Parts: sequence; structure tokens; C-alpha cells
Amino acid sequence: MTTPQLLAFGIIFLMMVAFVWGRWRYDLVAAGALLAAVTVGIVAPEDAFSGLSDDIVVIVGSALIVSAAVARSGIMEVAVRRFAPNVSTPRAQLILLVVIVTVLSAFIKNIGALAIMIPIAFQMARNSGVSPSLFLMPMSFGSLLGGLMTQIGTSPNIIVSRAREDLTGIPFSMFDFTPVGAALALAGTIFLALCYRLLPERANQSASMDKAIEIKNYTTEARVPADSPSIGQTVAEVQRLGGGQAMITGIVAANGKRRLPLPDSIVKEDELLLLEGEPDALDKIVAQGKLAFSKRRDAKLASDSTGVVEAIVGEQSSLIGRSARELTLFDMTGLNLLAISRRDKRFTERLAEIKFQNGDVIVLQGNLKELPELLRQWDCLPLVERNLKLGTVRNGLVPLVILALAMGSTALGLVSVPLAFFAAALLMVLTRTVPVRDVYSHLDAPILIMLAALIPVSDSLRTTGATDLIAGWLSGTASVLPSFGAIALLMVTAMAVTPFLNNAATVLVMAPIAATFATDLGYQPEAFLMAVAIGAGSDFLTPIGHQCNTLVMGPGGYRFGDYWRLGLPLSFLVVLVAVPMLLLVWPV
Repeated sequence: MTTPQLLAFGIIFLMMVAFVWGRWRYDLVAAGALLAAVTVGIVAPEDAFSGLSDDIVVIVGSALIVSAAVARSGIMEVAVRRFAPNVSTPRAQLILLVVIVTVLSAFIKNIGALAIMIPIAFQMARNSGVSPSLFLMPMSFGSLLGGLMTQIGTSPNIIVSRAREDLTGIPFSMFDFTPVGAALALAGTIFLALCYRLLPERANQSASMDKAIEIKNYTTEARVPADSPSIGQTVAEVQRLGGGQAMITGIVAANGKRRLPLPDSIVKEDELLLLEGEPDALDKIVAQGKLAFSKRRDAKLASDSTGVVEAIVGEQSSLIGRSARELTLFDMTGLNLLAISRRDKRFTERLAEIKFQNGDVIVLQGNLKELPELLRQWDCLPLVERNLKLGTVRNGLVPLVILALAMGSTALGLVSVPLAFFAAALLMVLTRTVPVRDVYSHLDAPILIMLAALIPVSDSLRTTGATDLIAGWLSGTASVLPSFGAIALLMVTAMAVTPFLNNAATVLVMAPIAATFATDLGYQPEAFLMAVAIGAGSDFLTPIGHQCNTLVMGPGGYRFGDYWRLGLPLSFLVVLVAVPMLLLVWPV
């Protein structure tokens, strides 16, 4: 073993130890490994930042923006309510959630697909009286399985596709992964539906800041425009859009007359609905019922600098004792009063007629550059920033149309995957599906930096000849094994490494080894490369190996040791199903 090979092994080993130790964030660890690799000379200085321009970084960053746009549109909640309105048992709800997340993860970033469905999981858990922990980890595992079905479903598939292109001149296509991935997704979904009870029920042990300032009794009002699907529906049907967390407290006709909001009362055009409930529930009723907060809103508030802020009316506020109408709030400042909350108070008057009091919580929509100064002048204290969707603009089906165009163009071979997703992300911004001011908040910078730093570090195994050395060791071990044993060995090795190293980094390290491994044994490389991708994408044992598992840990109240309860038997199942399927689809 040469000195450069020893240095490459040593740096990667220390990097993995630092990842497991967890004292430093993973992007800092990766950056430190890159600097060390340059310092000792196994990565050339001119190649140190080559990872920043790599296709993998472009695809992952673009996919995060696309996923955020789909989640922000709220279209998934509408689809679930429309096509599965009567799913009420926990097992049926779990199957529905896992299937949706699995299918979505095949086409968008799996963490984005998971994020889209987590609020729906909480709503279903609340309606059926069970802990969200029964749903969240199976959904996370489903998202990992779904990512195995297409080339862009997960980073490992993209990396092994490039590895095959380097080896044979032909990359894997978009749906080359589908036969094996679909079989794994089907088997995994059946397993999760039957064995989810292996998980203990947990409560959320890390209450978020949103919970600490939870406000349930917001009051708002919305008008029924001519194109609203709520016209002709009953009050009960419109309230159902809020999932039982909001109600209509009053109806004001176009002529100003009021009528009682009886459950069977029919909603009519141009009526004003007085609504009370949780912010998310109010947002769902307004967005999905296509109601309008104000007739005048669009003219002054349709800009990228428009946002929504919650604030508490202070004791010395000049707003106290006056209403939004008396203040001519919209005309004087361009602000829209969207909602108001007062402890133990149910309002019956119009929103603009409510006189502010000390301690009221108000939701204002307007120019985010002007709001801080206005709140200071009014002696109003802004609340900690929350992901409040009330009053934000969503473009309905636009994100799904853009995503479908991107997927179709790559499937037909018209454009490359990086270009398609970059264009999709740009279109999301240009169509204001994602506001310009929020674009960079959706980019997971630590993940992108880690990927960019690890690409040249992992490539040092190849440039120093270390991958050939490892492949020789593995070839010696597998020389007495049949082909299925060699494939299983690679898959299990990748599974063993990926809990302690990011899955993309695992493939960056293992793919060159798999290629050399297959060549030395006289096999075709495809099955071996895919075995590495499947192993690296199947991290079911810990919360640290994949961001999806980390994402559900807090909301599900899981402990570190909970993951292997469900993940260990699922890992065995993946190996048992994947190995024969790989040999069937990709003969060696």
C-alpha cells in the first residue's frame, strides 16, 4: 500500500469517525476533510472546488426548490381529501400515506415528498386518535424506497448512472431503476402495512416554537368570488375543508344583511364568511374553497416583497380602541388585516370593525420592508417567525405542471436531468410559485456544501489507486462466492456504511469499487452498481444516515434505538428481494 493510499484511507476513516461522533455538523466535517486532502496532496488544489459545479449539486439544489413549490401549493391536501375522503382506520391511513410518499419520492426529492405529507399525517393522526409516531417513520422509510425507482429519485441513483457512463459510455436512463425499485417499494409497503406495530407509540418530546406560541382562535373573513367552488355548498361542507379545526361563525350577504351559519345553509356568491379557528385550518378553507381575503388585495400586495407577519398589540399601542376601518389601514399603509385573535373571545362583528385591545394578536399582510417600522411606531411586538401560510399566494396546479414537463423532457431524452430540474426550479420562481425572497431558505446549504466537498475527497480513492486495492480485497473475499453472493456482499457493505456517512457520499466511495470489483470477477457491472445504489439508499437503522429519518425524529418523538426495530427486518427484506431481482433484470 502506497503512502497516498494510506492517506486517502486515513482521511476518509477519520471523516467517518467525525460523522458518527456528531460533535461537528456534517458540512464542516466534509469541508475539513477536503482541506486535509488538499494539504497532504491527494487532491490537487485546482480540483478542490470541482464539486461545486458537479451535476449532483445542481440536481439536489434544484429539486429542493421544486419540492418546496409543490408543498407550498397545498395541492396534495386537496388531492387526498378528494380521492380518499373516507380513510379513517390507522392501518388504511398508514397505507395511503406510505403509498403517496413512495410514489412522490420517485419523481421529486424524497425529503421534499416527505415534508409535503407530514402535515397530512398529523391531521390523520389527530382525527383517528393515534400518535403521529405510527405514521412518520414508515413514511420516511417509504420515501427512501420510492427514491430507488427512478434515476432522479435519490442521489445514489444519479451517481451510479454517471459511474456506468464513465465505465461503458452509456449511463442508466430515467426508468432503468424502475423494475427493481418498484419491486422493493411494493414489498416494503406491504411489510410496513403489516408490521408497523413494531414501533412503540411515542409523543413529540421536542415541542417547537410554533407550539409554544400556539394560537387557536384566530378570526378572519373571506369573500366568496364568482369562480369559487364553495358556491352552492353547505356551511358544513365548506367547514370540512378545515379538517374540523375551523368553523364559520357568521355570514354577511352582499346587501349587508346577516344570517345564521346553520350546517345546511347554502353558501352564495359574493357573501362574506366570518371564520374562526387555527391558522392552518383557516388557510385550507380559504385556499381550497378559493375564497378571497379582500377585493383590493391584489393591486397593492402582489409583489415578491409581500409577506405575512404576526404581532401582539402592546400596552401603549396607538391602535388600541380603534378599528382597521377607522384607521383606514389599507389605504394609509397598504397593509391588509388578515386575522385577529383575542383570548377567550369569539367575535361576531366584521374584521374591519373590531376595535383593537392590548394583547390582541393580529396577522398583517404587506411589504416586509415597511412592516418592521410600522410595527415599531404602533408599539406592536412581532412574534417569532412561523411558517404561516394564511394569506400567501399559491398557484394551484402550476408546480405539478412544471414538474411533469421536467419529468417528461428527461424521460424522452430531450434534455439532461440537471438542466431539466434547474429549468423547473427557475420556472417555479418566475411563476411566483416560490417567492424570490424564500428561494435560498429552501436550499439546504449544509447538504450542498457537504456534497461539493466530498466529491473530490471520495475521488481521491480512485486517483490514488485505493479503489483498486479495495476491489482486490473484496474480489478475494468474493472469489469463492457465486454472483448473487458477490452482489449481496456489496449491498450489505453499502448498507453498513450509509448510516454513518451520507448516502451520496457512500456511493461516491463505493461505486468505483463496485465497477472494479465486477471487472476483476469478469461480470457485467450494472447489477453491482445498482446493488451499491440500493444499499446506500436503504438506510433504515439510524436517524443520522439520511435526512428523511432525521426529519421525523423530533415530530415523532422517536429515540435513537427505535429505528432498528422496524428498520432491521426491512433491511433483510430489501436484500432478499433486491438480489434475485437484480440478477433477473441485469444478468451478469
